[in-house]
Amino acid sequence: METWAGFCPGVHFSLGIWVLIAAHSLHNAKAEISCASCASPVQLHVEELQLGVSSDPTEERGTLKNIRMEFRELAVTDPNTGVDAEHETGVSVEDDPQIPQHVGLVGVGAKEEASGSSEFSHRGREGAEPQQSERSARRRARRSEFSEDGRTDRDAGPEDRGSLFDGHKPGRSEFRWNRDDVRGNNRQEEPKLSSSTFSLTGDSAHNHAVVYWSGLNSSVILILTKLYDFHIGSVTESTLWRSSDYGSTYERMNDRVGTKTVLSYLYVCPTNKRKIMVLTDPEFESSLLISSDEGASYQKYRLTFYVLSLLFHHTEEDWALAYSHDQKLYSSVDFGRKWQIIHERVTPNRFYWSVSGLDKEPDLVHMEAHTADGNVQYVTCRAPMCTEANRNYPFPGYIDISSLVVQDDYIFIQVPTSGRATYYVSYKRDSFIQIKLPKYSLPKDLHIVSTDEKQVFAAVQEWNQNDTYNLYLSDTRGIYFTLAMENVKTTRGLGGNQMLDLYEVAGIKGMLIANKRQGSQVKTFVTYNKGREWRLLQAPASDLEGNDIHCILPFCSLHLQLQMSENPYLSGTISTKNSAPGIIVATGNIGAELSYNNVGMFISSDAGNSWRQIFEEEHNVWFLDRGGAIVAVKQPSVPTRHLWVSFDEGRQWTQHSFSSVPLFVDGVLVEAGAENQIMTFFGHFSHRSEWQLIKIDYKSIFSRKCTEEDYQTWHLHNQGEPCVMGQKQIYMKRRPGNYCMLGKDYSRILSAESCICRAHDFECDYGYERRGDGNCRPAFWFNPSTVSRSCSQGQNYLNSTGYRKVVLNNCTKGVKDMYTPRKQQCPNRPPKGLLLTTKDEKLTANLGSNVTFLVHLDEGDSLRTNIQLDFGDGTAVSYSNLSWTEEGIRHVYKSAGIFRVTALAENTLGYDSTTLFLHVTCPVEHVRLLAPFVVIKNKEVNITAVVLPSHSRTVTYFWWLDNNTEPVVTLDGSIAHTFPNDGMHSVTVQVAAASSILQDTRTIAVKEFFKSLLLSFSPNLDEFNPDIPEWRQDVGRVIKKALLQVSDFPEEQLLVAVFPGVPTAAELFLLPHKNQSEGKKKSEEGLEQVSDIIVNALNQNLVEFELKPGVRVIVYNTQLTLAPLVDSNPRHSSSAMLMLLSVVFLGLAVFLIYKFKRKIPWINIYAEVNQEKEQEMIGSVGQADSTPKITLSEFPTSKELLEKELDARVKRGVGNACESTREIPNCTSV
Repeated sequence: METWAGFCPGVHFSLGIWVLIAAHSLHNAKAEISCASCASPVQLHVEELQLGVSSDPTEERGTLKNIRMEFRELAVTDPNTGVDAEHETGVSVEDDPQIPQHVGLVGVGAKEEASGSSEFSHRGREGAEPQQSERSARRRARRSEFSEDGRTDRDAGPEDRGSLFDGHKPGRSEFRWNRDDVRGNNRQEEPKLSSSTFSLTGDSAHNHAVVYWSGLNSSVILILTKLYDFHIGSVTESTLWRSSDYGSTYERMNDRVGTKTVLSYLYVCPTNKRKIMVLTDPEFESSLLISSDEGASYQKYRLTFYVLSLLFHHTEEDWALAYSHDQKLYSSVDFGRKWQIIHERVTPNRFYWSVSGLDKEPDLVHMEAHTADGNVQYVTCRAPMCTEANRNYPFPGYIDISSLVVQDDYIFIQVPTSGRATYYVSYKRDSFIQIKLPKYSLPKDLHIVSTDEKQVFAAVQEWNQNDTYNLYLSDTRGIYFTLAMENVKTTRGLGGNQMLDLYEVAGIKGMLIANKRQGSQVKTFVTYNKGREWRLLQAPASDLEGNDIHCILPFCSLHLQLQMSENPYLSGTISTKNSAPGIIVATGNIGAELSYNNVGMFISSDAGNSWRQIFEEEHNVWFLDRGGAIVAVKQPSVPTRHLWVSFDEGRQWTQHSFSSVPLFVDGVLVEAGAENQIMTFFGHFSHRSEWQLIKIDYKSIFSRKCTEEDYQTWHLHNQGEPCVMGQKQIYMKRRPGNYCMLGKDYSRILSAESCICRAHDFECDYGYERRGDGNCRPAFWFNPSTVSRSCSQGQNYLNSTGYRKVVLNNCTKGVKDMYTPRKQQCPNRPPKGLLLTTKDEKLTANLGSNVTFLVHLDEGDSLRTNIQLDFGDGTAVSYSNLSWTEEGIRHVYKSAGIFRVTALAENTLGYDSTTLFLHVTCPVEHVRLLAPFVVIKNKEVNITAVVLPSHSRTVTYFWWLDNNTEPVVTLDGSIAHTFPNDGMHSVTVQVAAASSILQDTRTIAVKEFFKSLLLSFSPNLDEFNPDIPEWRQDVGRVIKKALLQVSDFPEEQLLVAVFPGVPTAAELFLLPHKNQSEGKKKSEEGLEQVSDIIVNALNQNLVEFELKPGVRVIVYNTQLTLAPLVDSNPRHSSSAMLMLLSVVFLGLAVFLIYKFKRKIPWINIYAEVNQEKEQEMIGSVGQADSTPKITLSEFPTSKELLEKELDARVKRGVGNACESTREIPNCTSV
């Protein structure tokens, strides 16, 4: 799932710039939901920034400096938008370079309050020009230039730097815009601006700076400059500056914090701007400097962890959360003096303070934490007492990583499912409910882009989309989503990130501007009722020269670029402000489609109904005096010393000089204080100059304070339609051309009168689609007669008419009753759509674990429907109604197997049933492959895998035979196989149960014929038999060596297999030579001769070995009769009588042993030992093999019968043996 980030004005630029150097830090983590929604105008912009930069901070002075700028906003009104956010944080991407805040599931950007803090830099030109003009245009809002690979070109001069900043050479307008010198100087005298310049002397080598100005009548400005070494990824030098006179002069503060202390970042408490935290660089020391007097003095406190990010509480000034480099979350209630750990393994940027009015405890913390086994959970607890016993888990089950967002009234999560993504929402802390999109939207990607107007805006990339998204709007609870616009364009930003071309106009409720793809073209549309209706923008009637523009809708219109600047102190391509309703300033073009060539600056003073062109080249635009005046400065790609001011909503512009030397403007702080008229320009005169801070007092451009005569009324309308969002709104504006200062009690809305409801005040309800005639009809997949199962007989429900009122629309009467859902009685109906799942949506469970089943019913009376659940293991439960099953039905299986779980819903009108097959598995701890050590060529042999604990039907066997490239897969633990060739053959079995796979391998000798003898040993060997495979292998090797001493038989033709268990027994195999050139008959005779020699030696007790000093073991021949030669040819029919006699004799022997076993000491000992062992099949084990032997059923000889009898005796308990006596869990299958 592709990730985006919804950035707020408070962190937008610092996020964007930080990632330019983030490649030198950890940047491999992936996040999927961005926290909190931004207030307009950036709340609908979703971005992901992933771009690294490489530069050398130690380069020579003669080369261009690589200086970085970040604007740091923490707590006050954004100078661009004037929006006061409610949720304040101090989270910085620099604090956590590893994880830039971005979205995977829901692009809910965190509400960050802007402050006057900023971070800035200046750089050389880009090392490579972008290939597309679209990319160039998007970069114009930034001062810092980087190529896609993060490199900078240090050989470019200042002129090249300016002209190539945007990745292309500027158009003619960028250097010949002098028309405003004439147009803007209609007044007799140009007002003078009072300004002062201060250079940060001695910091020319520093390539990074943080600026903070709290405003609110404070005269203090703090600046932290740093030398960031990109090679080691840390700060090596720093200087802290402080001004107490609005930036006229600055004092170096290094002596106050420690001359050798290297500072990395600065935070300011959003609820008390006098309280400041400064972090030291952890490469030198991990400390926190705390000031309570706006940075005049500091106290240092040692930290035991490295702070990556901070989150301040929205009401308690001393409360903060800190996220560490090792994924631990800490809390402090004394402004960082002491820290207490809350939780380990917390996802970066997925922790939130409580929301006022929704969470009962103000110290409640919402977080996304990982379990020990790697799963992710949504956890809440109170900060001071976040122990395991006090933790709560609001969502039952696991969630996807980086999917938790706590935003306004909503909490969003995504659950891990195979195939389709599933999203859940909690409204006002109620239970989580699955988000309902149109049935076949099938989202590949979903981003929540706004939640601050009592509904949710979601951008959904559906299964058939690649570079566009559909815009959906929800109901108030955030559950049911309807389509607002299809194919909203996305633009590729820095580092390959995507941005949604959707903009919410500040100050005008319900007004949105979007770029929509129509075929091969992209056009700009505007809506005044939250997407209910869209229309194209009317182009200006004339250009800057006064020439008529012939642009006729719908073939030609005005198109706007909707990209926001990463730097909140550079305006980007579009600007609006709450305090200046109706004024929109944007970069755009006129034509049939959106273009990034031949663009200009356009303004609308009547909320987009009409437009005028104001500049030919791009400018940054800010609103002064609460929106009463507009100031414009050229894009920072070229130096300038002038600014332009308009008091008549862009009709006339006055030029003012703010510097005697042209300045590369990196950013501007505007209106940081409520009672002063001060702007601060940040920048540099050249690439090698010091940091320049220019303080401008623009009070002189106002002649007086405004009086009542200076205002006029303005009626908001949509192409002459006075009712917008169900009401007539009348605003009070300053009359154009009046050079007076607005008062702080200036009121924007004079009156708002509700309108009569009409069709355009209603949108289609969930499950309905708007047809060509403008009416909403049911979609083909939606059944409008469906009634919620919570609707019981005797109750009432609201039956949809196919329409729902646009959220926050204030219309009354009219067609409201016609479109409003009607109250009807709940019908009595049979159950339908019964669904049975497990809580974790898995079809497997471990033996002994608690399995929770969830029953869902689409239709039916839940209070009058009986639910029966058969677990498939002989137990069942029954409930009188569905309400008893809301928390799930729990059951513990006591045996492994595959169980058929059946649910039945039944009432007086009918029934419905569903079935689920659950695999209950027990962990496989051991697998043993049982196979004969020697087999006959071209004769089928059985190979068996023994699994401990035993399983049935829940284990899959993979058999790898010989050199086959594909295994034979079975559900049975045995397989029959025929080996066609002589030699040594390898057999491997893999056993898969649940998530574990074990394997065992055996080597089998395949011959045309062979000779075998059964061996026994003197009883003293049993005293030293630990009954483990390794011991049997070593003893077999010793026995083989002893046998070779009594015969001259080749070593490679003699094999010994020691059986498991006691008394110790073994089998001797005599194999023919590989080269049988002398003939088969002669080879058989040779084996008979060697067998006779060995038997004679065994009978004479000539075969013995020393187990340990003083312990000698004698080897015996235990065969009752001499076993004939085993051959693949059935030519032993003449020995039938001998076989019969052998059987009779064996039966008599077994009877005597059983009858008189109490009188045979070794039998008694054998039985006593065997009682402590587990049953195990006896098999043939070779010299380097630990595999027991299976019954040699393939031998059609008297020996075969003998072996069968011995095997039968084993099964009766006489010959049973086990390699281990430890207790095995009961995994009996059903």
